[in-house]
Amino acid sequence: MALKLLKHRKIDGKLTLKTGMRIGGSKEEIEIGGMDNPIIREPLTDFPYIPGSSLKGKLRSILEYKYGKVGPDGKPCGCKQPDCLVCRVFGPHMQAMHDLGPSRIIVRDAPLSEESKRELGKLQEKGLLFAEVKTENIIDRRTGVAAKGGLRTQERVPAGASFDFHMSLRIFEGDDEKKLLSFIEEGLKLLGEEYLGGSGTRGYGWVKVDYTIT
Repeated sequence: MALKLLKHRKIDGKLTLKTGMRIGGSKEEIEIGGMDNPIIREPLTDFPYIPGSSLKGKLRSILEYKYGKVGPDGKPCGCKQPDCLVCRVFGPHMQAMHDLGPSRIIVRDAPLSEESKRELGKLQEKGLLFAEVKTENIIDRRTGVAAKGGLRTQERVPAGASFDFHMSLRIFEGDDEKKLLSFIEEGLKLLGEEYLGGSGTRGYGWVKVDYTIT
């Protein structure tokens, strides 16, 4: 029997960086002395943004670990069981035939907030494109000095910047609306204890999460 869509619940909020965040982009041509580890940017404006896929993937990952839904091979959950909220909300991994219907959560790309566009614009006076440049080095544990070839320079969105995020939760006939919303809220609260983007265990990507549900 076809599922009937009843409503959408909107989850809107702001992600404020407590520490610099790095979500890597790509660069087809690398100039001599140029940045070889740029962040992802909107192609028309060069403003950094958070891809919806990155935010959705992180929420899924932390909820899978919370409920022991990560397989021994480290792959996302694909159990397709009716009582699995991971599969119901995010869709089962490696989707085959199942009776859960479409993924319930829609996660949009999160643009840089208007106030952060103004603040980060000041970095252009220093020759920086809405980002900071962080240089790290690998230390040779035998000698205690920098390892040869271990120097790396990469961009980060600096602490204090904020992004506006928007999600839509689809409620179908037969869904437990309260349980689905509670599950997403749990993921957002856990995100504040985790990190977003790369190098999180080295201090990157700590975010403050504020949101409203309508």
